[in-house]
Amino acid sequence: MSAQVGIIMGSQSDLRIMQDAADVLKELKIEFEITVVSAHRTPERMFDYAKSAASRGLKVIIAGAGGAAHLPGMVASLTPLPVVGVPIKSSNSIDGWDSVLSILQMPNGVPVATVALDAAKNAGILAAQIIGSSNAEILQRIVDFKEQLKVKVMESVEEMKKKK
Repeated sequence: MSAQVGIIMGSQSDLRIMQDAADVLKELKIEFEITVVSAHRTPERMFDYAKSAASRGLKVIIAGAGGAAHLPGMVASLTPLPVVGVPIKSSNSIDGWDSVLSILQMPNGVPVATVALDAAKNAGILAAQIIGSSNAEILQRIVDFKEQLKVKVMESVEEMKKKK
């Protein structure tokens, strides 16, 4: 099976955050590809990646970026696929707000779904939910995944009761 989700990031240093998206997609048994695509240092690569994504079978792109964080928005401008942006608090970031606002404040016509700062896991879950909206098998995996979240919370409730 070919990749359904593309995970891209502006720099290899972003992998420490973006790995969470890969991990949740693995858990949900969704094929993905992961690579570095810099909007500023390799704009031709970014252009080629975004323009070819749909024809290569991708259904969703998760794009993580720090600092000025142009990657998610630029990719969204070049592809018909949904793009989920992950703002990353990087070494040159202004507390991460520059990344959040760069990804969040897109002009009409070029939407980017934006998750919380460093929340690549949520980006992976959202990508799975998008795919699951038209794939019953993946939808069931999401249902099961969310049920496990509920189970974990209820287990913690019981643990707290015991500590009284």
